[in-house]
Amino acid sequence: MAKLIEQIHSPKDVKNLTLSEKKELAKEIREYILEVVSENGGHLASNLGVVELTIAIHSIFNVPEDKIIWDVGHQSYVHKIITGRRKELKNIRKLNGIAGFPKTKESPSDCFNTGHSSTSISAALGMARARDLAGKDNSVIAVIGDGALTGGMALEALNDAGFSQCKMTVILNDNEMSISPNVGGLNKFLGKLRTKKLYTKTNNLVKSRMNKIPIIGKPTVRAVQKIKRAIKQLVIQRMFFEDIGFTYLGPVDGHNIEELESLLITSKEVRGPVLIHVLTKKGKGYEIAEKNPDKFHATGPFNLETGESKKAKKTDYSKIFGEKLVKLANENDRIVAITASMTDGTGLKEFKQQFPYRFFDIGIAEQHAITLAAGMAIEGMIPVVPIYSSFYQRAYDQVIHDVAMQNLPVIMCVDRAGCVGADGETHQGMLDMAFFRLVPNLTIMAPKDFKELEDMLAFAVNIKRPIVIRYPRGGEDSEIKFEKHQKIELGQAEILTEGTDITIIAIGKMVAKAMKIAKILEKKEKSVEVINARFLKPLDEEKIKKSIEKTKHVVTMEDGTKINGLGTAVKELMIDNNLSGINMQEFAYPDEFIMHGTVEELEKIYQLDEAFIVKQILEKGSVENEDNI
Repeated sequence: MAKLIEQIHSPKDVKNLTLSEKKELAKEIREYILEVVSENGGHLASNLGVVELTIAIHSIFNVPEDKIIWDVGHQSYVHKIITGRRKELKNIRKLNGIAGFPKTKESPSDCFNTGHSSTSISAALGMARARDLAGKDNSVIAVIGDGALTGGMALEALNDAGFSQCKMTVILNDNEMSISPNVGGLNKFLGKLRTKKLYTKTNNLVKSRMNKIPIIGKPTVRAVQKIKRAIKQLVIQRMFFEDIGFTYLGPVDGHNIEELESLLITSKEVRGPVLIHVLTKKGKGYEIAEKNPDKFHATGPFNLETGESKKAKKTDYSKIFGEKLVKLANENDRIVAITASMTDGTGLKEFKQQFPYRFFDIGIAEQHAITLAAGMAIEGMIPVVPIYSSFYQRAYDQVIHDVAMQNLPVIMCVDRAGCVGADGETHQGMLDMAFFRLVPNLTIMAPKDFKELEDMLAFAVNIKRPIVIRYPRGGEDSEIKFEKHQKIELGQAEILTEGTDITIIAIGKMVAKAMKIAKILEKKEKSVEVINARFLKPLDEEKIKKSIEKTKHVVTMEDGTKINGLGTAVKELMIDNNLSGINMQEFAYPDEFIMHGTVEELEKIYQLDEAFIVKQILEKGSVENEDNI
């Protein structure tokens, strides 16, 4: 007998199912997601938690006419299955496969690209206002988690939406988790709501029916409303969502399809903005993930029976950062750590355990994290703030205005810098060197290996100025072991090999690749000087200028966008110093958003693999090139 999931090709197929069939479908979808993610890796716990919710949404609403915006979007696997991408899910996050997040170019059912937290309500309100201006009547639904609701942008959007009285629905998927357990005052408020019974579920439905009763209908509705408001004030004081203009429905069991559908139908009858409070369990249906939702937020391939990873976990830059920070904090009680709900991901778990009063998890609020750090720094603390590269984009103004302008000693650690692979364009850390390089007063560094990261962190703690340290996802290059580590001094690069034919200047993880390329070129009788830039800003102009003048052939290598990075800095140096007749080659990612795939696949596509770089260097060095500077 064919499985129900195999009969689902569009949301229309879900609408035709009975309640018992939908429950069976939920079971089959969970099994399928577990099968796929255990083989491929991906976001697991969040998807297992929204199975019934997604089935209910597609049972009541009609995509693509109705618009569903999934906040962050890592919980959209169920949505992709229901909207005709079940088979493609087996290649999710793989090169040329479907993305792990909603993509408008992938399906008309994906109405808005997401990947970062707290954006859905703003986008939904924009779509709802555009709908009203166009005279349409479709529904617009934002699905946002309680973790994402801590983001300032979500609160700004709630404020605007509540005041606007625009018809739209916000579904609050409350699972008490983001990536790390949620924190903060808003989480406490939601905790109170979670304990209350469903008290507004039938409000509008009852009102519409009562109004139809002759003579006594409308007066009765008004009387009931007065009593209901009084009860609300007793049961839930200072009802935040209703106070700002939303009709609040819930909380409702997010794994009960019948109750969910009933509430979604009710929400369609409300004229203004509605917030439906849905209680779900992250990892639902897979006990191991239920007990460890943070571990299974995003996972590599794992054994379904045990939950253990199929690949041995190796030491990575985040772990080295966390261990070194603990050592430094033991020596200096002014060091504090701030995270935007990424304790484990950024390597701060041990710091949190050892220094609970010097550790601050402020929720998904990168802007607040940076200005909080600035406030602590101006009062004598040494704040260390590790945030993923793609998420630092969200705090750019605070870096400029609150840290750099005041020249405050905040240490901004940029984790997941460069190419991260399978999460794709929303998570690639390509832009941080470019946008940070524009900011006065910032010192920007990138280590070639673990030891240099430790040295840079120790240097940053003592220099008393704003510092950016960027490092990649994962570990060191296993093929290259650096024996030499010069002391970190402000603006000082490191010459790793001396040569007379070619100068290769690299930064961060690309230094190891530069060393491998140099070895290949040496076998082809090319004398190569490899410079580990270490500092993007200030650049070691003296060493670099001297080397370029000697070799007349300079190559730059970096794990970031070509615009305004290391290559740009070296070109500016050459122009400023009137260096002419120089062969100049830049190897970096192009000025575009980088797709998903493995790092190795993407490096080959974007011509950053060793074979291509060697070929280009040899071709450039063998002929006169009109692009010479």
